[in-house]
Amino acid sequence: MKRFTVYTVIMPLLALASCSVSAPASADSKRYSVRGIALDDSIEILVDSLYRRLDVFGPDTIHVSFITPKAEEKSERLTNRDYREVADKLGIEAAAVKAIVEIETGRTYKGFHRPGKPIINFDLAVYRRAAARRGIDLNCYTTSHAVIFRSSDIARYGTQQEGEQARLDAAMSIDSISAINGTFWGLFQIGGFNWKLCGTSSRSEFVELMSRSERDQLDLFAEFIRNSGLLKPLKKKDWTSFARGYNGAGYYKHNYHTRLESAYRKYRSLPDAIPGK
Repeated sequence: MKRFTVYTVIMPLLALASCSVSAPASADSKRYSVRGIALDDSIEILVDSLYRRLDVFGPDTIHVSFITPKAEEKSERLTNRDYREVADKLGIEAAAVKAIVEIETGRTYKGFHRPGKPIINFDLAVYRRAAARRGIDLNCYTTSHAVIFRSSDIARYGTQQEGEQARLDAAMSIDSISAINGTFWGLFQIGGFNWKLCGTSSRSEFVELMSRSERDQLDLFAEFIRNSGLLKPLKKKDWTSFARGYNGAGYYKHNYHTRLESAYRKYRSLPDAIPGK
């Protein structure tokens, strides 16, 4: 691990932003070009203790990205006890939390599509904005990473979620920070750009917890509600104000507020019911 400390300072992503890193012309070639400078050393890929992938050309690190650590396979379903515990801590009704799950997860009501892989929604528009803020020209990748830009391509992966995962994986290979920011995660579909509001110390920790269990997803949601100013309208059951803050300005045309209130009333009348069960 001592070697990793040499590369833990994040270097400017100059080569990435300008798309000037090129792979060798053939499998036998060991020549690479970085900003027009030919390098004979092959790429060496390291992973440090912070789950950063370091792509090394000779002695120089030219790309640093977060990769998702192997998650503990612990994706059991939430119980009524989980809902009640978190709702009590927030000072709200468990029915309100269940209602949000019902609206956000659709027909599956699950936090995972397979162990260690949370339900996600990769949002190309959000990803584009996040990449642009980091100086990354995504036009360089429309061919090599086509699945990111053509949502119709995800059909070949068998299921919607496997396709979404393929898009995320491809986006991560360009820039993990933009990819995490541009994805909505878990039972509550929280945007990765909200990792600080979820009480995590890094995007890496955010993804690790989202990938660990539904209870972790619930706890991240609770922190987000506390820190985002949305606890007050949720306590008051002011569905319009909550929907505007949680779902965005387009909440009204999707009837998010009325669907949320309807789901809340259902779970209030059936206190033992759990989404998806």
